[in-house]
Amino acid sequence: MAHLSLHTPIGDLTVFEADGAIVSLDWGWVYDAQPTPLLERARDQLYDYFDGRLKAFDLPLAPAGTPYRQAVWKALCAIPYGETRTYVDIARVAGGSPRSVGQANGHNPIPVFIPCHRVVATAHLGGYSGGDGLDTKRWLLTLENPQAALL
Repeated sequence: MAHLSLHTPIGDLTVFEADGAIVSLDWGWVYDAQPTPLLERARDQLYDYFDGRLKAFDLPLAPAGTPYRQAVWKALCAIPYGETRTYVDIARVAGGSPRSVGQANGHNPIPVFIPCHRVVATAHLGGYSGGDGLDTKRWLLTLENPQAALL
């Protein structure tokens, strides 16, 4: 599968492409890169995002998942840059429960591009399974909104 690894402020990331769409973003470095124009575009957009110059990604995404997970991920993509929503808010849009939203978030194969870091619990930050966990979530939220008071 075509992939490209890059160094970022939240650690090494590898972006994977299949059939003309981004299908995965994983923490870690994968050797023997197979860059494509789409992966290079994804890399450039990630660098612009981390530099604070990009507020919305413009890439074809094709995460593999159940219809319910797809609905949750679609709701996540509607959360504006610099804002958060609660698990309850997402459950109201996508259906299910706050717990099922959390499980769908945890299975998001394309974090950052699909902004699962923008989902918080009602009274605390919630969880985050990527990178260094909550430290990575805090970093991403602070990048997007430095004035926000993080729980």
